[in-house]
Amino acid sequence: MLTVHRHMEAPRENDPAEAVRRELATLDLSSRIPAAGTVAIPVGSRGIRNIPRIIGSAVLFLKELGFEPFLVPAMGSHGGGTVEGQLQVLESLDITQESTGAPIRASMETAVIGQTPRGLPVHVDRHASEADAILVINRVKPHTEFRGSVESGLLKMMLIGLGKLEGAAIYHRAAVHTGFSTLAGEAVPVVIERARVVGGLAILENARDETARIVAVRPEEIFEREVVLLEEALELIARLPFPRADVLLVDRMGKEISGVGVDPNVTGRGSLDGWERRQDGLRPGNVEITRLVVRELTRETHGNALGVGLVDFIPKRMEDQIDWEKTSLNAITAMVPYKARCPVVLANDRECVSTALATCGLVEPAAARLMHIADTLHIGVLRLSEAYRSDIEKRSDLEIIDEGDFLKFDSSGTLEYPVIDLL
Repeated sequence: MLTVHRHMEAPRENDPAEAVRRELATLDLSSRIPAAGTVAIPVGSRGIRNIPRIIGSAVLFLKELGFEPFLVPAMGSHGGGTVEGQLQVLESLDITQESTGAPIRASMETAVIGQTPRGLPVHVDRHASEADAILVINRVKPHTEFRGSVESGLLKMMLIGLGKLEGAAIYHRAAVHTGFSTLAGEAVPVVIERARVVGGLAILENARDETARIVAVRPEEIFEREVVLLEEALELIARLPFPRADVLLVDRMGKEISGVGVDPNVTGRGSLDGWERRQDGLRPGNVEITRLVVRELTRETHGNALGVGLVDFIPKRMEDQIDWEKTSLNAITAMVPYKARCPVVLANDRECVSTALATCGLVEPAAARLMHIADTLHIGVLRLSEAYRSDIEKRSDLEIIDEGDFLKFDSSGTLEYPVIDLL
């Protein structure tokens, strides 16, 4: 295995806190929010870089204008669909009153604030519905399941996030037939008007998992701006250095890394029936991974292993980390039960890698194309098998920084020197 460093040109926001203040100043919030008004800021379960600083800067800006900001967990069914679980998720992301300067008002109750033209009830977190205004903050990125003009971002936060467990279940059911873009076009205007959304902060991240740009969006422009921002996000996302591997070995997966633990936009493992590939031949259909092995769950995912159904092999150690109740609830709410299926469980890392190599076709292990990454957010440093050497040497963006050694395992069969140790 060769240790490889990837040189990636990536735009970067050097001062996210100042960018927040600069962008919020363009929204003219004093004319949109009553004096001394309360402002709800929905916060989700994703591991967004700099998110405590970004939220904290927004909170301070609102306070300086004389408003009373507070945070509400906005993550649909995540955290086991309970108040305690969602607060635990936020704490693991360092989103607390101490880190952001705003109190957290947590509830799983919603208010039905209206309905779509087709009669679908529109749910909003009870505390947020009672505020004088809502300021939405979220990362805009490609979704892990559906494809459309809008995917994961401000609109999804307003519907799936603020809808809590009940709203998320209804919206996901409706999206099975209508698609999320159509659903958003019908339901988001209700949220903006009835729940008094005064704007949004869209976060874009680069291929190094860094804040690339922060953009303030006026409520009347959210839909059309997010369409453009998604296209920009598609250009920024991280991709594997080569589109094909016999085995992809991933050290960790979790909800803060991707909605399905291992991002299908990186691995190509989007769905079992390949419907995404039929809709979009470039994403993720251009990636071909024969066997996918994941070694463990992150601590921050709190046992939620949604997406494990897309994996081929996991060690017993990882199976023991999975909270099947949380995982199943998330999968059922999101209408993707197959993403909670249990893959083949083997004794340890060594057995998983050996079996993956033995089941990837007529390829001798010594000649196998094996990629080893920390997770699908961090692929700037990775390990590639010797079979990639000639391809690496043709690439100016790839540098072999260590000639490496064979994959090694300790006496318990656990992999030594995982890539996460290099981060």
